[in-house]
Formats: sequence, C-alpha cells, structure tokens
Amino acid sequence: MPRTLTPPSPHGASVIAGYGIAIANALDYAGIDSRRVFRAAGVDEELRIDPLHRLSVETVSRLYAICVDVTGSFSFGLRVARFLQASHLHAVGYGALASSTLLDFGQRMARFMQLVSQSATLEIRENREETQLVCIVHVPICPQTEDAWAAFLMRLMRILHGGDLRPLRVELTHPAPPDGDHRPYLDLFRASVLFERPNMVLAFAQDVMRAALPGACPELAQYNDKVATTYLARLDRTDVVACVRAAIIEQLPTGKCSRESVAAALSLSPETLQSRLASRQTSFHALLDGIREECARAFLSQASLSVTEIAYMAGFTDVSNFTRAFKRWTGQSPSAFRQQLVGSRSGSPDKG
Repeated sequence: MPRTLTPPSPHGASVIAGYGIAIANALDYAGIDSRRVFRAAGVDEELRIDPLHRLSVETVSRLYAICVDVTGSFSFGLRVARFLQASHLHAVGYGALASSTLLDFGQRMARFMQLVSQSATLEIRENREETQLVCIVHVPICPQTEDAWAAFLMRLMRILHGGDLRPLRVELTHPAPPDGDHRPYLDLFRASVLFERPNMVLAFAQDVMRAALPGACPELAQYNDKVATTYLARLDRTDVVACVRAAIIEQLPTGKCSRESVAAALSLSPETLQSRLASRQTSFHALLDGIREECARAFLSQASLSVTEIAYMAGFTDVSNFTRAFKRWTGQSPSAFRQQLVGSRSGSPDKG
C-alpha cells in the first residue's frame, strides 16, 4: 500500500549536488567550458558526491537557463541524463541498482526522493492495466530538470531490466519544445510523450514491473537503504518522519523497538513524538509496520536466512506473530512468498 507523506516545504528546496556534476560533464562533452557556465550562473565548480552537499532548485534552474542559451537546445536536460550516474546519488543510487524488481526500484526511489531532490515527491500508482511512477512537483522547476529526471529514471530502469524496455507512455508537465521538434523525446523514451500534463508519469505494464531482475542483491540494497535513511535524517533534523525511520531501522534488530525507545532516542516524549507524526499524516505504528514489511520482503529474498531468523530480525517476538503480519501485508505466508520469488527467478510459472 503506498504511503503518502506531507510534501516538502517550498522554501529552501535543494537537490543533491552530484546532479551538477552530470550537467558539467554534458557541457564539456558538447565542447563548452563548463567552468565558465558555472561561474556565470554563480555555481560552485567544486561539486562533491555527498548527499549533504546541495544545490538550491533556483540555482539549478538558473544554470539550466544558461545551458539552453549556449547550446541552443531546449531538450538539454535529456542530454544531461546520459551523464547522470547512479553513483551521483550516493547510497540511493547504489541501492537502486541492487533492486529485486523494477517495482522495488520505484518504491526505493520514492522512499528516498527527498534526499535526491526536495522539489517533488515520487509515488507508485497501480490500476488493472499499468503501474505508474508519478512525480508530483511542489515547487517551480525548469523543463530541463523534469526532462533529466524522467530520462535518468528511464535509463536506470533499462540498465536493470537488461533489455529493450519501453514504457506505455510518458507524461511531462512542461510545454512541448518551442521549435516543435519532439524527436529527442521520442528517440529516448521510445513511446508516446504527452506534454502539459498534471504530473510527470512513466507508465509500464505490470508484469514488466514485477519481473525478477538479474542483478538483484537484497543484502546490498538493504545496506544502502540504511545509509540513505541516515543521510535523510541528517539532511533535515526537523523532519520527524525521516528521524523516526532512521531510529526504527537502528533499533529493530534488538527486539526492543518501541514508541518510547524511539522517542527517547530523539529526545522527545512519546506524546510529542506521536503529535508530530500526526501532523505529517502518519503514526509510529504505521512507520514501524511499513519498515517491518520492507525488511521482511528483503530478508525473504535471501535464501541463507530461515523464516525464524527473519521474524526476529524484523522485530517480532515469535514466528506466529510474524506470519500473521506477513499475511496481512501480502495475502501470503512467508514461505509461500519465498517460493514465489524462487519460481520467478528460475523462470518457472508463478504458482501463487
């Protein structure tokens, strides 16, 4: 079930500075001195791949305006996506590359979107026909930023899928190119592209999003998720949801994770903690339940772990409680879920 959090504040919204490295590389590849462009935009040329090294959204828009002017290309953002690497997103990127399915990839990117960019939230929406990655923008961004993000997601998904992945369609919020040339978009996405839509959308067939990925590594994904969660809490220490998530993940393996223990770790009373979470339209129980589900799914994909071990690692005191919770989350027992994963990876028909 998707969990929607309160949108970020529009004031001081920033993006990860590694994004600027990709812009510089795209300029240099085009034969344009990126240092001169960055100086003209008032941007620090010494960018680091560090989640806490940030660029303001306004700075990125100003930088892109100069890039479009010097290159004469409205679709310059699509070029930037070619130079944006998973490593530029630090732990978020490394975790994304280890995802078990494209749906898992989308959920991971949605969970850590605020670490990548505070200008928007990412949601996964599903209906009977398709699964959508929906980017909801909360502060003004330039068309090139939207193009770069959509194209980067598409590029990463193709790397993970290992084949000619084509979306059902792509929707963008900005107007069509002023020169009427849609070819860069059609060539890149290999699907119909609609402009001036309410949200940015990448739509895919559901079976494609649920297929097992050849490069899946649950252990690596879980490790980087923990690192990204810590950075997310450090990025905005006033973000109570990020801080609570980080505390829960740290305490969960001890078997002593509770509202009281998490509140104490954050130097808050349990009542204040619950009140602040309520203001973000969530609760301690909802966050704990969601993290337990995420951990359980990841652990079950690791054949070396028994169901009993996983129950305790997910913070349950006995296997029966874990089994009941897992059936509530997925409609399946942990053993049946694991068997389905094994069948998916071996290419055998789904018997679940």
